[in-house]
Amino acid sequence: MAKRAHHHVYVVELSPKVLEQAKFMRANPGYITGKPCVYVGMTGLDPDIRFDKHKAGIQSNSYVLKFGLRLLPDLYEAYNPMQYEAARDMEVELGISLRAAGFGVWQA
Repeated sequence: MAKRAHHHVYVVELSPKVLEQAKFMRANPGYITGKPCVYVGMTGLDPDIRFDKHKAGIQSNSYVLKFGLRLLPDLYEAYNPMQYEAARDMEVELGISLRAAGFGVWQA
């Protein structure tokens, strides 16, 4: 029986205040001033529900909890939904491509 494709990659816009975090900046040496800062993740939940959980402090990434502004569906909707393995790989690939475009990127 085929696995159901119900995993999602998602991108959260982070406040530019995240740039004040040394750890974030060390992870983004190629950051281009003015480009968005984002968190890239994957989930078995609907991205809206996962974002709400981050903001509520439930299994939250600290950068999303503190600096998360909104989801950026234009950057990920075309890929969803997918099977777990594809989502796991796409999370990494999406982070790499956004970082290569000068975005500030955080991934767990």
